[in-house]
Amino acid sequence: MEGQSVGLGVALVAGVLSFLSPCVLPLVPSYISFLTGLTLEDMDHRRRTAVTHALAFVSGFTVIFVLLGASATALGRLLNYYQVWVERVGGVLIIVLALYLLGVIRLPALSADKRVHLANKPVGYLGSVLVGVAFGAGWTPCLGPILAAILLYASTSETVGQGIVLLLAYSIGLAIPFLLAALAVDRFLAWFQRFRRYLPWVMRTAGIMLLLVGILMVTGYFSLLATWLQGFTPDFIRSRI
Repeated sequence: MEGQSVGLGVALVAGVLSFLSPCVLPLVPSYISFLTGLTLEDMDHRRRTAVTHALAFVSGFTVIFVLLGASATALGRLLNYYQVWVERVGGVLIIVLALYLLGVIRLPALSADKRVHLANKPVGYLGSVLVGVAFGAGWTPCLGPILAAILLYASTSETVGQGIVLLLAYSIGLAIPFLLAALAVDRFLAWFQRFRRYLPWVMRTAGIMLLLVGILMVTGYFSLLATWLQGFTPDFIRSRI
């Protein structure tokens, strides 16, 4: 149970880092404008519309990510007899993805843009959901390695439910800043101008985090880390996880 809690924290942070990646963050205003059909100036006065469309959008990619998490865990359960090796192989693949994010190696398969491009958005909130589904189904180059690493970790979950919760945590980490951006586009743009210089460090941070997770999975020390972190968890929280 403690290991699951640590995994949820990793997935949540991974979702936030995915939002901050150079392939997603600069496109957020364009996504919001495309979803709502409003200019950036109009969105400042129609925030409820912007947030509602953003909610529909994040619900679309959340469904895709959760289904991917369930599928990854189900596949891992089929290989239950080889669970130790599933965890080790998954750890090795996560290390490879981490090295890609750190710029140590190049993986051409992850460098091609796999997003589904929609020339015209279907009207209404259902259309925003469908755009979210398209976003989730077509991973961007920066989103792919981080999401793939979380899916590899989900494949080692004990139950399909745990895999679903893991990808739900990842989706929440990606969704919350997107919703905040929709709520205050003008402030987001001002913040982005100051933050953009740090974008390369976002990928390095993600790479370092995944590298540590991969090493812990390969060596079998991930559960020991969870046990150690449990000592810092207040009793009233520990009794509920």
